[in-house]
Amino acid sequence: MSRVPYANAVGSLMYAMLCTRPDISQAVGLVSRYMHDPGKEHWQAVKWIFRYIQNIVDVGLVFEQENSQCVIGYCDSDFAGDLDKRRSTTGYVFTLAKAPVSWRSTLQSTVALSTTEAEYMAITEAVKEAIWLQGLLGELGIDQKHVTIHCDSQSAIQLAKNQVYHARTKHIDVRYHFVREILEEGGVKIQKIRTTENPADMLTKIVTAIKFKFCLDLINLVKI
Repeated sequence: MSRVPYANAVGSLMYAMLCTRPDISQAVGLVSRYMHDPGKEHWQAVKWIFRYIQNIVDVGLVFEQENSQCVIGYCDSDFAGDLDKRRSTTGYVFTLAKAPVSWRSTLQSTVALSTTEAEYMAITEAVKEAIWLQGLLGELGIDQKHVTIHCDSQSAIQLAKNQVYHARTKHIDVRYHFVREILEEGGVKIQKIRTTENPADMLTKIVTAIKFKFCLDLINLVKI
């Protein structure tokens, strides 16, 4: 594998992922974990991603002018999906005029002990991004009072909102608890959404082809 341009190939995919292709975020994030010592199966996965992109070159992000000019967020997490370190993956996507303007799929820095804990850490990362986007909108002259983030975990939402609900979460790093203060201030709101209607699901785990296509439609990543 020493003669294979693995790092260059993954770097090219990351450029596309960061600019216009949220649909490959989960896959690129997965292959990028093996940059130091890739195997044949990792190189095959990289080539598969390139073939996928080649087959959908006519797909792009479509912004709708008549749609509401408000940023809307979606976040999700798997649980212990990383087989090497048993860490979970955070995924979030924010849309404006129905199309994505910010997205991320990343491995969480610590091991979550439950799905609630993993989702709670995902909410925290999404809230941090929402605050930044809210500031950016302000600089552009768009006054958005609050950003709504949709999450499919009711227990994680309760954990974020309820200051008393912490008996089994004292071990969570204190930096994740700042989300409670932000929610109290009202700059960000969190709402429950069905898992089947959460486009961030494709950023955290492998989903079926039907679900993947549905997620693309939800964020207006369609044929141009």
